[in-house]
Amino acid sequence: MSERKKVLLVRLSAMGDVIFTIPLANALTDNGYEVTWLVSEKGYSLVKNNPCVDKVILAPIEKWKKSHNPIKNFLEYISLIKLIRKEKFDIALDTQLILKSLFWMLFCGAKRRIVAKNYREFAILGGNEVIEATRTGYEPHAVKGYLKYAEHLGIEVNHIKVTLPETSDETKIKVDGLLARLDREKPFILVAPATTWATKHWNKDNWKELLARLKDDYNLVLTGTDRDTELLSYIDNGYINLAGKTNLEELQELLSRADLVISMDSGTTHLAWAVQRPKIVSIFCSTPESLYAPLGYQDRYISVSAKSVCEPCHRRKCPKGTNECTRYPSVDEVYGAVEKLLKGE
Repeated sequence: MSERKKVLLVRLSAMGDVIFTIPLANALTDNGYEVTWLVSEKGYSLVKNNPCVDKVILAPIEKWKKSHNPIKNFLEYISLIKLIRKEKFDIALDTQLILKSLFWMLFCGAKRRIVAKNYREFAILGGNEVIEATRTGYEPHAVKGYLKYAEHLGIEVNHIKVTLPETSDETKIKVDGLLARLDREKPFILVAPATTWATKHWNKDNWKELLARLKDDYNLVLTGTDRDTELLSYIDNGYINLAGKTNLEELQELLSRADLVISMDSGTTHLAWAVQRPKIVSIFCSTPESLYAPLGYQDRYISVSAKSVCEPCHRRKCPKGTNECTRYPSVDEVYGAVEKLLKGE
């Protein structure tokens, strides 16, 4: 490419989807495109200083949601649109494909504004070029779906490349302190039992039983946000409990030190995969493994699911009203996956 073409990548949130879009950004950057990423607060720290992009523009959507001044919000939005248009982008890619990405795409000024056929909420109106659906049903994996934008631009992707910003020395020192109680003779398992949807949560008594079976052979470290304190307190039995004590950069550093992560279909699972260091056992209740499970070999990543009881509905609210799938998979299945990855049993 004689002159670097400028690409605006519109992926505002959420944490997991931002991570799944990083391989697309790397494919573009590695093939000579100048990449600017438009992202909201939830994914900002994952993209800022990430070698997959040249520039980052923060769309403060969470701040606007909390604001009681819509006029001020609108003026800030107009200022950002003017900033974006000054960049004179050649191409804009919408991997969000919903209403909140539509207006950024529509007014960004890019010559080619590319959206995919599996759009929702009229997002197609933001584009002037439409590619095949990035997914049909529960196939392919989200990462491979987003890479269809690269393929549309003539880029052959032979390797899925994931990058993250480097963690600071200050963060490393803080994490040293958080893990001071670790028994260095035992493997370190980071446990992230919480996520956003109720239908994604594994039964809390299952967690309690699983950890009781693991505690003698492993260091167990629990992690989550402030809103997860009640759940983590329930399953805690003298483990290192970091609920509400870490930010995203610190979580990334914790994951880089763990031997194994046990978690749900959550941002923590996807970040663990992006870190490319720990082995992962991921538990799937209402959501499909085929879309979101860590990509890789079964000597590193095992996903266990409730699909033998209930096909994944991919819904926030159980259509049966029972949340039956959250009681599965069994504790034996998850425990067996952990033992297989750490002991080869």
